[in-house]
Amino acid sequence: MTELRRNIGTFGAASVGIANIIGAGIFVLSGLAAGIAGPAVILSFLIAGVIAMLTALSAAELSSFITETGASYAYTKKAFGRFWSFLVGWFKYFDYMVGGAAVSVGFAAYLTSLFGLEGALPMLIAAIGLPIVLCFLNIFGVKEATRTTSIMVLIKIFAIVLLLMVGGFYLSQHFDVGHYTPFFATGFGGMLNGAAVIFFVFIGFNTVTMMSEETKNPQKTIPRALILAFVVTFVLYMCIAFLLIGILDWQNESKDAHPLGSIAAVVSENRMFFDFISFSALIASGSVVLSSILGGTRASFAMGRDNLLPHQFDKISKRFGTPYFSIIVGGAIIVIFAGVFYNSIDTIASIVNFGSLFTYLFVNLSLIKLRRSQPNVERLFKVPLYPIVPIIGAASCIGLMYFLSDSAKIVSIAYAAIGLGIFFFLYRKPNKIPTN
Repeated sequence: MTELRRNIGTFGAASVGIANIIGAGIFVLSGLAAGIAGPAVILSFLIAGVIAMLTALSAAELSSFITETGASYAYTKKAFGRFWSFLVGWFKYFDYMVGGAAVSVGFAAYLTSLFGLEGALPMLIAAIGLPIVLCFLNIFGVKEATRTTSIMVLIKIFAIVLLLMVGGFYLSQHFDVGHYTPFFATGFGGMLNGAAVIFFVFIGFNTVTMMSEETKNPQKTIPRALILAFVVTFVLYMCIAFLLIGILDWQNESKDAHPLGSIAAVVSENRMFFDFISFSALIASGSVVLSSILGGTRASFAMGRDNLLPHQFDKISKRFGTPYFSIIVGGAIIVIFAGVFYNSIDTIASIVNFGSLFTYLFVNLSLIKLRRSQPNVERLFKVPLYPIVPIIGAASCIGLMYFLSDSAKIVSIAYAAIGLGIFFFLYRKPNKIPTN
């Protein structure tokens, strides 16, 4: 079996997770979710975060004894076999690539706006140029990629903390309880719809477990990095939600593509402050595309190694120790989608959310199954309050899937049908599919 090099420590792995969680979603979708849920978007963040945390705990235990690359795909393969693992890997790969393409387009929009570039050509060049550059970075080595990601993480966190400090001071001087009432302005269903949309901003934590095979001492490092990444982002997000409702008019936020920029414009008259927040949005978008390439190409690498995709996907560069073919193909998909896909960010996010919730459903189910089938395996981390945590996590994933838009459900079901067609057509002979 081909193996990847172990070059990543706890901070490097956590940086990848934080980079993929704190991305374009919080800079764009927080306003949309506020427009859907009203002041109750604070609960939307809380519900989406708790659901993600439940799955993160299940993933942390699974990663403590299943260290091969692939994360949710690898867990499902261990628990339920090749069919369900193929479907999970199929959705996860799609999520990473489409999500990366959507964020590349978002990056292009921020870039052209920040520098005053007009016309379709600058937008197109920026949208396809970013994934091309980051694909080369991935090919050169995962260690270099995670170092770059770590720098991006520090810039983003500094920008968000700075915005929270300045915004918090402003809110303390201009606090108006009327901004938070009526709390359920769009009803309880609106709050859940907001949670279904805002779940997009939490899904990046799974990328940490994708790096198990390239991480030093993964049994200890991955759980620590996973929980560290999640706690940091969860605290920041809750503060942003409270700040957004307290400063802006949520009724005008449904079409606000720059909610954090809007906050910056209100709380400070300093143009450099506004530009820095916008620049941070660029960094956030770039780091998400980088992490999407890392996670998505590792998913296709794992499936190629298991013969569920053509064997070329498991090719590793002798010089750099990276899955170069998977990176090239994944980058090409992102470039194609980024060049032609101009739909609204909320529709893209909902499509990605459906696939992510489906894969996270199987993370929780895999933990339940493997606790029963392999009770004596050494686990360096165990989920507290088992089996309550994975059961609630699985049920919550199904619940949020229900509240996604119909278009997201239709596209996702169609994509699943394509995957099933490929599975049964290319691997209809038993000896074509591995049994491990």
